[in-house]
Amino acid sequence: MKKKALVTGGAGFIGSHICDYLLGRDFKVYCVDNLITGSLENVEHIRSSDFVYINHDITRFIEIKDDIDLIFHFASPASPIDYLQLPIQTLKVGALGTHNILGLAKTKRAKIILASTSEVYGDPKVHPQTEEYWGNVNPVGPRGVYDEAKRFAEAMVMAYHRQHGLDTYIVRIFNTYGLRMRKDDGRAIPSFIIQSLEGRDIAVFGDGSQTRSFCYISDMVEGIYRLINSDYHLPVNIGNPEEMSILELAKTIKSLTGSKSKIVFQELPKDDPMVRRPDITKAKKILNWQPMVGFREGIIKTVEWFKQTIKK
Repeated sequence: MKKKALVTGGAGFIGSHICDYLLGRDFKVYCVDNLITGSLENVEHIRSSDFVYINHDITRFIEIKDDIDLIFHFASPASPIDYLQLPIQTLKVGALGTHNILGLAKTKRAKIILASTSEVYGDPKVHPQTEEYWGNVNPVGPRGVYDEAKRFAEAMVMAYHRQHGLDTYIVRIFNTYGLRMRKDDGRAIPSFIIQSLEGRDIAVFGDGSQTRSFCYISDMVEGIYRLINSDYHLPVNIGNPEEMSILELAKTIKSLTGSKSKIVFQELPKDDPMVRRPDITKAKKILNWQPMVGFREGIIKTVEWFKQTIKK
């Protein structure tokens, strides 16, 4: 019998790629999204009787009549521009939404994986970040609505695992990029690409010395799928440990696009992390996973996709 999966936030950037991946493995997929930051354009290419889209806000009770084997809980605003504009919705989906989806997983006896984030580490004092690091988060700062929503969601997932014996998994996602990113979501890669292609100034926050580690979307989805099929229930970092400064990123994108744009510097946002790099020892050992797509290869693919998007 065909296996069934439910993806919350399934019309979002990562969620839509998970839907593709699961359909390619002969799953029936239920995509749940209220489109607050997702878009039906991300799943419009899917023409399958095994794909069911449900417009629903998971902070409200959800019922699925079918059996469900796997649940990928990816619903949440995830970029600073989104969660700063939607602070209460971000907190509610992390708390009420996670509670509702865990309840569904319990009813269906389904495996469930939570999309957590490297932001649980805050502005880290440990570098690179291991899963054992508890983080340095400002709970009352502007970014706290996202950071603490995910930290609470992790705690709730572990409570359901320990109290109810639920098969739960937690992926701590580090900066991911690729096709279907929103050009206006405020993240560095889409912002720099669009600014370069349109000949506008490339806006770098601070002096650009802060670092990030970027993982291509296909590598991320592969790691997520391997994790939900493992027997490891504590958080696992999935990301690419290749670290670079934001200024280096801006220069690379400017060069690859052949842009004449100027790089300009703007004020660093409050509580913006100065470093970010995953320790992926656990992912390598437990999942036999490591990123396969090099940064230059992934960025070239992403730039080409944005060129086509702009033409449309």
